[in-house]
Amino acid sequence: MTNATALTFFQLTGLSDMTQKLRAFLFAVTLLCYGAILLVNGLLIVTILCDKKLHEPMYLFLCNLCFNGLYGTVAFFPKFLYDLLSRSHVISYFGCLLQVFVIYSYAEAEIAILAVMAYDRYVAICRPLEYHGVMTKCRVMLLMAFSRLLPMLCQGIVVIMSSKLQLCDYFIEKVYCDNWSLLQLSCNQITINSIVGFIVILFYFGHDLFIMYSYVYLVKIAFRSKEGKRKFTQTCVPHLLCLLNITVALLFDLMYARYGTSVMPRPLRNFMAVQILAIPPLLNPIIYGYKLSRVRNNIIRYFKRKKSLQR
Repeated sequence: MTNATALTFFQLTGLSDMTQKLRAFLFAVTLLCYGAILLVNGLLIVTILCDKKLHEPMYLFLCNLCFNGLYGTVAFFPKFLYDLLSRSHVISYFGCLLQVFVIYSYAEAEIAILAVMAYDRYVAICRPLEYHGVMTKCRVMLLMAFSRLLPMLCQGIVVIMSSKLQLCDYFIEKVYCDNWSLLQLSCNQITINSIVGFIVILFYFGHDLFIMYSYVYLVKIAFRSKEGKRKFTQTCVPHLLCLLNITVALLFDLMYARYGTSVMPRPLRNFMAVQILAIPPLLNPIIYGYKLSRVRNNIIRYFKRKKSLQR
């Protein structure tokens, strides 16, 4: 039996069967994808922060969503790009726990931020005259702190519990560390860890149910008037697309964790593992940048100004 504290590294085996040519191709695609994620999220963050007219709750929550995308991907892409060029795919014990913490606190924060955004849309559409009284600067800051700090607290508890496990092996059949992989390496009972993990999953699944319930109510109210219908189409549709985006990604990840056995082709397993860190951070800012006219117009204006200065 190997004590967890005695382990200094883990071996990631997700890329073990990949040829050098395929790795080079995947490196180019991954680098392009990560560059696009940095660009679209960074552009939206800078656009919102630099324009005082966009310092409204909805846009600040969107800024928080984009920042969360950058936060989650930095724990995966640099290491994954390095592994694609390296022959040995090793990660330190501390690095593995840190990766678990960042990646899953990112996923939980994504849902929490979308829940906060759903509440904001509910107040804006159903209680428009009270909106500025309800969504004060103090409440906006509290909601942003809730959506960032609570996921970190939940995931911190999960990671601390995982760090206490005694592990019998150091091979992780994935391209990055995840909590379920650590539990599978455990030499002793993991019942309490599984229960705590299940409670966290249920808690954030409850966020999804809250969003769905709020939107059923929003549809009833919004479609009573043309103005309400316009607001719903412009601000709520991209929010629903982002919710669908992260929910599908999380379902894939959970399916992979429970059913991603060796029978399943490794490329499919790798895709199911990676898509939660690639698809939502890439698509969310594109969806919002396209649908929100004020953000879209600001970005277009910025590029036009830059082009005119170059001339």
